[in-house]
Amino acid sequence: MYRAELAHPADLDGFRHAVRCALALKIAPVEIDWGLAGVEQGLALASPLPQCPDAPAPKVARRFVELAELVICHSDPLRFRLLHQALLRLQAMPRLLEDRSDRLVDRLEMLAKAVSRDRHKMRAFLRFREVQDAQGAHFIAWFEPDHHILRLNCGFFIRRYASQRWTILTPEASAHWDGSALTILPGAMKTDAPDSDPLEAIWKTYYASTFNPARLKVKAMQAEMPRKYWKNLPEAALIPELIGGAEARMTDMIAPATAEGAGTAETLDALKALAAGCQRCPLHAQATQMVFGEGPADARLMIVGEQPGDQEDLAGRPFVGPAGAMLDRALSEAGIDRARAYVTNSVKHFKFQTRGVRRIHESPNPAEIQACRWWLDQERALLKPGLVLMLGASAGRALLGRAVTVGKERGRPLGLPDGAPAFLTVHPSYLLRIENAATARAEYSRFVEDLRVARALSEGL
Repeated sequence: MYRAELAHPADLDGFRHAVRCALALKIAPVEIDWGLAGVEQGLALASPLPQCPDAPAPKVARRFVELAELVICHSDPLRFRLLHQALLRLQAMPRLLEDRSDRLVDRLEMLAKAVSRDRHKMRAFLRFREVQDAQGAHFIAWFEPDHHILRLNCGFFIRRYASQRWTILTPEASAHWDGSALTILPGAMKTDAPDSDPLEAIWKTYYASTFNPARLKVKAMQAEMPRKYWKNLPEAALIPELIGGAEARMTDMIAPATAEGAGTAETLDALKALAAGCQRCPLHAQATQMVFGEGPADARLMIVGEQPGDQEDLAGRPFVGPAGAMLDRALSEAGIDRARAYVTNSVKHFKFQTRGVRRIHESPNPAEIQACRWWLDQERALLKPGLVLMLGASAGRALLGRAVTVGKERGRPLGLPDGAPAFLTVHPSYLLRIENAATARAEYSRFVEDLRVARALSEGL
């Protein structure tokens, strides 16, 4: 048995050097006990892992390097062994990481996901408080991460607060930035951090003014800002009151738009013009434009998707991107002329997250679906279709008024709350995400068959 010592719990460089030696000497993962330098390990009689300065670097894809940078920061004591096992297998199976059905790959991905989530929570919920010392303003924050993410996050805080002196205290280690150099210090206690600062009252006022009333559900609120972080946030004392008043604020926000538009649109064109200025939910602020439905006013089939995608947001038309192409192909095979159907979405503004220059789709939440339901109901009232075809869970929730499990309710006639006939199937974007070719073909055929049934129902056959 060998022991390998690392400088700190997320020492990727130390792990890299040690594992190169292990691979060169053909030392199995189970034969290495990983620990920290200067800290007594469980196997006192284990021999030090030999040094191999000339050991060649193993050939791995960039994806493994990215994965290792996250996994090494997890608190799981087996993370080093798991990474060693993956490296060993990658030498014989270069595309191993593409197989999410592999138990080792899946476990590494789950560890990386947990670290990414913890990293985001630190960035979102860490609060600096100002103190004055001999050098002037010094900003200090306390945080209790679940994993070893302090070093992983230092670059983010340096970029954001490059000109300020700050210190982040955690139980395991602390980071200090003096404006030009970063120093990693020993861990601290919460009592080492200041309780408040002169800016706290201003911050609370700002937070109260920007609180989003669309997030009405307490569980959703806690998912975005878990209770474990409340004690470190100056705005935490405001949360119960803000949640309590959120429903009334949402009603106040939506009511003017409802009153303004109620009963004023007698045609789909008039409704579309009215919808162009919609501000019923916060999504209008980031989207390029409202993407309204399109199709003839006498359409017997009304097709409802989730929301516009990137291409739909830019074009101002529903289902013109990859999912739209998939839908058009399937409609044609099912004998449905898209030009004779009315196609729309349950949410009509594009919701996304920005990653570099890309805009990545993000599913709308129940409050956003509910806010946009008024437009959907008006479309349906003007159309009076023979059948409403719902594509995916968001469309199902919007029209049925409840959470929907597509796998349980697809492929059979359903009734909307007002008794109108409806039919549920998958969203075509689901088909685009299927990686296995055989499964993709089977699911596409099933989707086409669902559309054939929907066509028959809409025509009263």
